Amino acid sequence: MKKYHILFVCTGNICRSRTADGVLRKMVVDQGLIGHVEVDSAGTHDYHVGEVPDGRSQQHALQRGYDLSALRARQVQTDDFEKFDLILALDDGHLKILQKICPPQYKIKLHRFTEFCTRHQSPDVPDPYYGGPRGFEHVLDLVEDGCRGLVDHICTRPT
Repeated sequence: MKKYHILFVCTGNICRSRTADGVLRKMVVDQGLIGHVEVDSAGTHDYHVGEVPDGRSQQHALQRGYDLSALRARQVQTDDFEKFDLILALDDGHLKILQKICPPQYKIKLHRFTEFCTRHQSPDVPDPYYGGPRGFEHVLDLVEDGCRGLVDHICTRPT
């Protein structure tokens, strides 16, 4: 199996994309895909470069068995478009920014993360930053669903 590189993208890379990053990393381990899948995340903006994920994201993720504490925020870089096989925007605004800055030959790699959800019908993963605990739980529900769909996609893609 060829190594598959996946990048999650949100605004500042401290809530949604880092949560998806941490959830998929654990699923990769649980499914025995270590060495076959590389996971990372980034922000469209440089607001939080170098920072740890939002404390509320970490707390809610940890309650479900996902440790986000070692992850650090970064901004999307030009070479990400070449390096990653799949670049997943967490909402429509992120997708529009990525489409604007992505070299034409790599636009095929850009997708909405929620395309991989199988249980939830939502075009976006909503930003929980200014909300309460329910928002972070909703993000985790969507992210777990989408990451399960991603694992299925990875396992069934041609090698």
